[in-house]
Formats: sequence, C-alpha cells, structure tokens
Amino acid sequence: MEKEKDAVIGYTTGVFDLFHIGHLNLLKNAKGMCDKLIVGVTTDDLVSYKGKHAMIPFEDRIEIVRSIKYVDAAVPQDNMDKLTMCKKLGASFLFVGDDWYATDKWKQYEKEFSESGIKIIYFPYTKGVSSTRITEALKNTRGWSNNLSINNPDKHLNED
Repeated sequence: MEKEKDAVIGYTTGVFDLFHIGHLNLLKNAKGMCDKLIVGVTTDDLVSYKGKHAMIPFEDRIEIVRSIKYVDAAVPQDNMDKLTMCKKLGASFLFVGDDWYATDKWKQYEKEFSESGIKIIYFPYTKGVSSTRITEALKNTRGWSNNLSINNPDKHLNED
C-alpha cells in the first residue's frame, strides 16, 4: 500500500474482544495523531497461538472495529510482526497502550521501528477496565464461565 501524498498513517493492533471504553480511547487518541488510522484485528488463530481465546469471533470483532468512526480501515493481524505490517501499510506511527512502556521487549521494538522511520506512541492505559476484568465481573455477578473457551476452544459466545 503506497502512502497517500503527505497523509500521516497510523497503525494499531489488538484482539478487541469484549470491546470497551479503553479500546475506544486508544482508537480516538490514535486518530487524533494521524490522517488515516488502520487497525489490525488479531485473528482467532493468532489469539489461540498466544494461549488465549477470543469470546467474540474474528469476523464480528473486525466488523465492530471497522464500524468505529475513528477507524479508516481494519485489517486482519495474523502474526506478531507489527513492524512488517507497519512497513507494508506505510505507517509513520504504531500506537500502543503504555502498559508496554519501558519493557525490555518494547525498548528493542522502539529501536527496530526507529531504524525504519516509524515512531511508537504510547497512550495511557484506561484505568479500571480491560477485557479480562469484564470477564471476571461476568463470572462473579452472573455466574458466567469461560469454560466455553477451555472445553471448546473453537467455539465463541454466539455459537450453539
């Protein structure tokens, strides 16, 4: 994908399962720093590779993200290589939550991205909300169980 003339392209990626205000804050803040925001939505296979399970299927998650007014395009993120995706999309920025800031892994990423002319921008993590906390709250208040994901790793919430 070629860069539009003088357009600043930003990229962020995530699972976006159990979409919440923290996700929206990230997308809104990211859009404020670029002309075109492209969002990678982690595929179900990559979520499984990371040892987790999305409760909402990929097709629904990408449609939700694609429909948000701050998002100019949503693409599948099917591997962990964010640098290659940024280069492919012509992104000048990678936006992430500050929960990654100053970790050894992300210090190395900053160096690698910088060498390619891409700046990593960290946004404040939205306090008190996460998909993990939503899952825990559902377990505690409604007796909801994520046994679905443990016993049936290929099933999602909206499947019988």
